[in-house]
Amino acid sequence: MQFGIGIGKWLFKAALIVPPLLALAVSIAAAASGKDDKAAPAQMVDSGSFGVFMNGHRVATETFSIRQNNGGSSVVSEFKSEAGMDKADQTSDWQMAANSELRKYEWKEVSPGQSEAVVVPNQDFLIERYRNGPKDKELEKPFLIPASSSVLDDYFFVQREVLAWKYLATTCKQDKGALQCPLKQPVPFGALNPHARSPVSVTLEFAGREKVSIRGANQELNRLDLKSESENWSLWMDDQFKLQRILIVSDNTEVVRD
Repeated sequence: MQFGIGIGKWLFKAALIVPPLLALAVSIAAAASGKDDKAAPAQMVDSGSFGVFMNGHRVATETFSIRQNNGGSSVVSEFKSEAGMDKADQTSDWQMAANSELRKYEWKEVSPGQSEAVVVPNQDFLIERYRNGPKDKELEKPFLIPASSSVLDDYFFVQREVLAWKYLATTCKQDKGALQCPLKQPVPFGALNPHARSPVSVTLEFAGREKVSIRGANQELNRLDLKSESENWSLWMDDQFKLQRILIVSDNTEVVRD
């Protein structure tokens, strides 16, 4: 299944729903028309950090940034365990063309090991090259999925925000100033989990608006339910499409924007 609409196009459509994203339309329109031969300076779409809590205790932090210009987009993230835990540090860099097709995805384990993986297009599909250490032989695995597939890697929660944008821009609309999405109607998406070296199929559905307590303050947020064969995640986003909270009940895990 092809999912060819790009992050720029998602945000362009999202701009019709959420005014703060309207500034991105200029570079997106230039890319679509081909009138601007020079890459515009990258604009920050979102940045910050998520705290990861298990059983109420903070165990890790993900720091991320999402940038875009008329040549494409980048989603960069670093996941670090908190002090007192077994030290873990991983980075990811997801580079997309203006049409959202994957240019390159890099994952590196900084500690405790030195594993690494790179996903690149291979004709109409994807191929992952990986090794467990810098001196190990490089191995590779092909995937018969298109370069326009999403990336949903382990530990990098911001990639779920990007998928949610895709859902909102392709499925929802604005009506009289309010976000209108089909209620509890699952929409399928294809993706790749590079850690597991496996394609994944997920669905997203709009579960309505809910009042949620985050750091002791009540907020009314949009809830999306992300489901796969093995897990169910609940995502809460504010009215600017910024991911605020993730709840994974089966793992007693909560992810909250700092």
